Amino acid sequence: MSSQDPATSFRDKFADSIISETDFRGEKTFLVKIEALHDAARYLKDEQGFDYLIDISSIDNFGDSPRFEIVYELCNLGKGAHIRLKAPLASDEEPVAPTVVDLWPTADWHEREAYDMMGIKFDGHPNLTRILMWEGYPYHPLRKDFPLQGKPSETEEVAFTDVAPLAGGPFVTVPTSGNTQVREPRARRAGDEPVHEKFIAEP
Repeated sequence: MSSQDPATSFRDKFADSIISETDFRGEKTFLVKIEALHDAARYLKDEQGFDYLIDISSIDNFGDSPRFEIVYELCNLGKGAHIRLKAPLASDEEPVAPTVVDLWPTADWHEREAYDMMGIKFDGHPNLTRILMWEGYPYHPLRKDFPLQGKPSETEEVAFTDVAPLAGGPFVTVPTSGNTQVREPRARRAGDEPVHEKFIAEP
């Protein structure tokens, strides 16, 4: 294992594959080409001791291209070091990333969730099946073009068969000309009446 600063070592090793680098409050983020992602992850784990995969998440840059990005939060527990690894996915229609289950077994469920919710496929994953929605569900609910109220389902007795109503639930904004504080769903208490003009704060 190298004694050099992990970010410096990574930068030297993958200079040709790094698209950009940012440093925010001491946290390094490397955006790398998708073709180099698995090799970069392996290097950080095997050579730099990033033995803890904290999380895998995905980003939908709806309206931009590339649309999807995959994000890995990595930690070297012994040194208390953190690196964020990101990669843009090549296809906006069929996004694919390499699996890292062979490096961190805990990636199994993280990748299944990203597949289920965002529609990102992971090449080489040993069991890429849905983890929250049911098999055969045709949508990916965390994509930005998926409506908040959901979509009708043709699968009876499994989940909603109609669009779910938006009737003032705790995370649903209520149409009003009020300010952000009035519209904010978390500002409403259980049992509150829908927000009307009388609740709008005076300027």
